[in-house]
Amino acid sequence: MEQQSKIFGIRAVIEAINSGKTISKVFLQKSLSGQLFSELNTLLAKHNISKSYVPVEKLNRLSKNNNHQGVVAEISPIEFADLDTLISESLTSDTSPLFLILDGISDVRNFGAIIRTAECTGVNAIVISKQGSAPVNSETIKTSAGAAFKVPICKVDHIKDALFQFGAADIQTVAATEKTENSVYNINFTKPIAIIMGSEDRGVNPSVLKMVNEKAKLPLLGEIESLNVSVACGAFLYEATRQRL
Repeated sequence: MEQQSKIFGIRAVIEAINSGKTISKVFLQKSLSGQLFSELNTLLAKHNISKSYVPVEKLNRLSKNNNHQGVVAEISPIEFADLDTLISESLTSDTSPLFLILDGISDVRNFGAIIRTAECTGVNAIVISKQGSAPVNSETIKTSAGAAFKVPICKVDHIKDALFQFGAADIQTVAATEKTENSVYNINFTKPIAIIMGSEDRGVNPSVLKMVNEKAKLPLLGEIESLNVSVACGAFLYEATRQRL
């Protein structure tokens, strides 16, 4: 990540949040304490900003040994979009809405690759949760080949919030999961739809699976039990594209 996309120091990060900067994530030194730290923690909770406690060695690397005071924040290179606005706009479009929900994708390379495929397949917007998602940083931008500047990305407090919003707009939801016998090739992707891809290690959250309209899986003919999530996402999106052409 580029040097200018980070902020170092407790007071500097507090001021950045208060001034409305879009913070992707804050890295905190383990065992940090004090009044300013308490003030920062309160702000992080208020704005639902993702944080992670890390050893001082990582902070030294992130800050290139600048005086970080135990805190390094990453500034997002993009502005996040409003999901309600994008849903409303998509419903007035000539093409059927196609959204992508990422439930806990944490690897920036997977995230970037997914954004790139989403742009190539005409996805209206990508939805991620504020906590537990990979940040939109310079590595994400690079892996996406710049697509992160072209596809709107929305942050929600919880994935369930997005499901309620899509449901209210009559946009169907389909989860990619191995916990079904239904094939992706049985899904009608020509209707307004939101595809849900799960995290690299656990897939789509069970509580989310209970709320979706449909579940679907990709056929696996080899001995390995799963695909890389960005590859699986590409297969789903291009099946949607095939049906829509």
